[in-house]
Amino acid sequence: MAVIDTHAHLDGQEFSEDLPQVVQRARQAGVTHVFLPAVDMQSALRSAALAQEYPGFLYPMLGLHPEDLPADWPAVLQAMEALLRHPHPFIAIGEVGLDLYWDASRREEQMQAFQIQVQWALAYDLPLMIHCRKAHAELMACLRPYASDQRLRGVFHCFSGTEDEAAQLLEFPRFCLGIGGILTFRKSHLPDVLTTVPLQRLVLETDAPYMAPVPHRGQRNEPAFVPAVAERLAQVYGVDKDEVERVTTHNALRLFLPAGQ
Repeated sequence: MAVIDTHAHLDGQEFSEDLPQVVQRARQAGVTHVFLPAVDMQSALRSAALAQEYPGFLYPMLGLHPEDLPADWPAVLQAMEALLRHPHPFIAIGEVGLDLYWDASRREEQMQAFQIQVQWALAYDLPLMIHCRKAHAELMACLRPYASDQRLRGVFHCFSGTEDEAAQLLEFPRFCLGIGGILTFRKSHLPDVLTTVPLQRLVLETDAPYMAPVPHRGQRNEPAFVPAVAERLAQVYGVDKDEVERVTTHNALRLFLPAGQ
C-alpha cells in the first residue's frame, strides 16, 4: 500500500551523507512521495535541487519559517516570491506560520510575514504548510479573514493541540491536520483528541529528522518510519492500516498534487 510523507526536511545536514540510502529505505517501506518543506531561501533551493535528482518522489516547497525570520525579512520575502512568478517546481507555500515558544518579541513581525505568505498561496493557487507553536490565537486571527475563501487549503503541520483547537482548525474545510511521531508517544493525548476528528481530515508526516515515532524514538527520523504513524492511527480509529494509508494518501494527493504529478 502506498503512503506519503507530507513533511520531511531531507535537505538538512542530517541527511547529507546518506540521502540515497534514506530514499531507498523509504521506497522499500512503501513511501511513494516525500514533500520537502523549506525554512528559508537556501533550503527551498536545496529542496528544488533534490527534487530534480529524485523526480516523482521528492517534491519541494517554498517558505520562510517563523523561527528563521531575518532582520531584512521583507526583502527576503520579495526575493522568494520572485521565484513564483516564473515556472517553478514548488508544490506548496511552506513551512510558514507562527512560533512564539522561544521568543514572542517578534510576534507582530511573524504575523506580518505569515500573512504575506498566505497571500502568495492565494495568488499562485498553492496549498499552505502551516507551522504553529504556542500561537494558536494569533494563527486564528491571521486566518479567519479568509474563512470563506475556498481557494485556501493546506495542512496544519505537527498537530498536537486540544479538541477545541482541532475543531477551530477544521473550520477551514480544505485543510488537514498533519499527524506524526507524537501520536505514538506513551504520554501523548492525541489518541483521545483524534476521536473527534474524521480520518478524512488527516495526512501523515515524519518531520524528519525530528520526533521519530515509537519504536524508533531517539533515532534520527526519516520517511521510512512514517508507516509506524499509520499503524498507530489504525489502532486509534479501529481500522486496518491499509485503510489509513489509502485515506491519508488520497488526502495528500488531493491537497498537493491534484493534477496527478
